[in-house]
Amino acid sequence: MTVAVIDVEGLQTLMDALQTRGHTILGPTVREGAIVYDEITGIGDLPAGWTDEQDAATYRLTRRDDSALFGYAVGPHSWKKYLFPPETLLWKARRVSDGFEVEEPALNEGPYAFLGVRGCELAAIQVQDRVFLGSHPDPTYSERRSGAFIIAVNCSSPAGTCFCVSMETGPRAGPGFDLSLTEIMEADRHLFTVDVGSERGEELLSEVPHTPATTEVEGAAEEVIERAAASMGRSMDTGGIKELLYSNREHPRWDDVAQRCLSCTNCTLVCPTCFCSTVEDSTDLTGDTAERWRSWDSCFTLDFSELGGNNVRSTTRGRYRQWMTHKLATWIDQFGTSGCVGCGRCITWCPVGIDITEEVAAIRQSEGGSQHGNA
Repeated sequence: MTVAVIDVEGLQTLMDALQTRGHTILGPTVREGAIVYDEITGIGDLPAGWTDEQDAATYRLTRRDDSALFGYAVGPHSWKKYLFPPETLLWKARRVSDGFEVEEPALNEGPYAFLGVRGCELAAIQVQDRVFLGSHPDPTYSERRSGAFIIAVNCSSPAGTCFCVSMETGPRAGPGFDLSLTEIMEADRHLFTVDVGSERGEELLSEVPHTPATTEVEGAAEEVIERAAASMGRSMDTGGIKELLYSNREHPRWDDVAQRCLSCTNCTLVCPTCFCSTVEDSTDLTGDTAERWRSWDSCFTLDFSELGGNNVRSTTRGRYRQWMTHKLATWIDQFGTSGCVGCGRCITWCPVGIDITEEVAAIRQSEGGSQHGNA
């Protein structure tokens, strides 16, 4: 429920309050021609007046005709890079007189405050929670996630590759935030409505100058979200999608996409829910120290599917089919939810513009076609 309204200065006060509490604020900023997530300290770091134009294999920043702080969709980064880092030191050992002494890495770099989390991204965090906080919690993820303060921002400017409405993850942020903002950008005012999602969110809001939300302002916020929902660049029919993919393992469309796919792993690297990783050991030339590192990997790399000296998915066809079927079908069996949140990053950042919504539609339209091909 919308309970308050703050202005731009109030947003700065909110950020100041978070820093006073010891939070490292991570949020959107412009760098190297994209809107990325990085450490920020004030509203001056936010991408004021910038938006992004996205389509298959296309991303560019352009200027808006206003000074909106969150008037963009999503960039190449996701919050995954902070909760499940691209590289993690698992342990380090040093040689001592009677063997080796193991050093446990320091895990806590936070607590973090995530500012600008979109509905699709919040859903992605919750998907990864199921993976990393289940029966065998991952200590790195658990430590970073436990103290994270989440400030969601309801999306107002979907990209041409967005389809969160189809996945029921946006543009309105679902449960799981501490505070949620809706930016109202009009000629005579620049405001944010504030929804409270937790006790600590309510506590933080009490330290920020705000006014009660009027019916008129609440209506304006609803219009922002409704306009966003009506302007999705893509859509996906998810009805019976698990059964659709399970029953079409040998569909000729897999051969078609394999002819275009580069197996470059871009889609998995930008995906906010992918979690494949590998572990490598290293040592120095003297043999006095040894380290074990975990780093992101991808089901598109040939070595990733090597079992017992043999590769179980030796073709691009098999690897793409594994990725998409896992994302939209077996993920549901494993975690009770789809592994896709409709953010569209995999479409935007695919060098050849492969479109997951198009691939699903092609299989659905020609279901029952000829069966051929090898994994």
